[in-house]
Amino acid sequence: MRPDNFLPISRRARLGTLGVTLLACVPLALAAPAGAAPAGPAAPALTVEEQRLTGAVPREILRRSGFDDVAPGFARALARTRGPAQAERLVTDDGRRLWRRAVDRAQGRGPAGGDLSRDDDRPLYWARLGMTRALREWRPAFALDERARAALLAKAERTTRGQDAIALPAGNAVKRVLITGFDPFQLDADARRSNPSGAAALALDGTTVETPAGPARVEAVVFPVRWADFADGTVERTLLPHFRPGPRRVDLFTTISQGRPGRFDVERTNGAWRGGYPDNANVSRTETVPVPPGVPTVTPQPQWTTTSLPYGAITAARTGPFPVLDNTAVTEIPAGGTQEVDRPDGPTPGSTARAGGGGDYLSNEIAYRATLLRDAVRLKVPGGHLHTPVLRFGQGNTDPATGQVTDPEFVRERLAITAQIRSVIAVAVGSGTRS
Repeated sequence: MRPDNFLPISRRARLGTLGVTLLACVPLALAAPAGAAPAGPAAPALTVEEQRLTGAVPREILRRSGFDDVAPGFARALARTRGPAQAERLVTDDGRRLWRRAVDRAQGRGPAGGDLSRDDDRPLYWARLGMTRALREWRPAFALDERARAALLAKAERTTRGQDAIALPAGNAVKRVLITGFDPFQLDADARRSNPSGAAALALDGTTVETPAGPARVEAVVFPVRWADFADGTVERTLLPHFRPGPRRVDLFTTISQGRPGRFDVERTNGAWRGGYPDNANVSRTETVPVPPGVPTVTPQPQWTTTSLPYGAITAARTGPFPVLDNTAVTEIPAGGTQEVDRPDGPTPGSTARAGGGGDYLSNEIAYRATLLRDAVRLKVPGGHLHTPVLRFGQGNTDPATGQVTDPEFVRERLAITAQIRSVIAVAVGSGTRS
């Protein structure tokens, strides 16, 4: 199976290569801290993602961005901790510091740290894995059971993704916008991959976008490409506080991911189905999207949810060099049927979802979860999913064997995608209504 094709053949023909082309691979030899006495159970085994840190590409990305100091510094600080409370403070502080450092670098603040372009999302991804690897390999001098270590790992995930740093303003003077991006993925096929949605999240987090309806404050977070995290409620846990009524509730939200070559898509319909393509942990899940317990939801669970983004206004506007399309296609099993059917104009009554407009991978799932949560809490604001063009290397550098982790065309295209996302947000906020 080609690395940029994760849909069955029939869906591929309809959806194009819902590109999951991103860059990643980084190694770090994090030895057990000197002087730390083994205590409690052995450290858990490294994850598949953490094991990729031993590759040449991740090492180069970290070195050329200056982020190669993150994991070693964190490991040294871990070795000096003297109890669980101190360890939690360290993980929280260093996790938030890494997120802020990545945002600052993307937005031109502080040192570049190397010759890798500032807009690059990959240093954050690989540095985060260095931190979680250090946490797994850490043998503290005090008792630390499996549950406590897992809690520290979860804290590292949330803080390094900006999930606990969403700071939407109160009042009516500024519109409040929340966007989400993704990690790089399909890294076994090409460790150099980058995710334009993650790059846009870093570039836009905390910025103000001017719109016809006035200024809009954008807050951004990044999510992992892992089925298990979504089943555990990472999306709902992050979004719910900002979907509930209150002075800082969002005025617009959009989940964003990498999609088809050469185009943006506003995905009209999202399906309640996981198609099973392997994630960054090389795990497959084929099932109805599981709703985590304890969060507001719609019952019975719907097979489909629908965008409330103003897709008519977005697709009609000139937002940048790429065309923006209103994608209405889905794949369903019709009511009373047993076979999958591709529907170019959306689902038919009573059908069972097999792919939304965004496919049956985590792009579709984050859109489904976010819009299902929107409906559950009766949030009447524009919200949905935006697919970006596939980010590709320039001619002569498409083969991973070249070893080139970046090139001018790659950077230009990533910057153009981010700029167009900013323009799409301005149009969506400025339209002020649903389509």
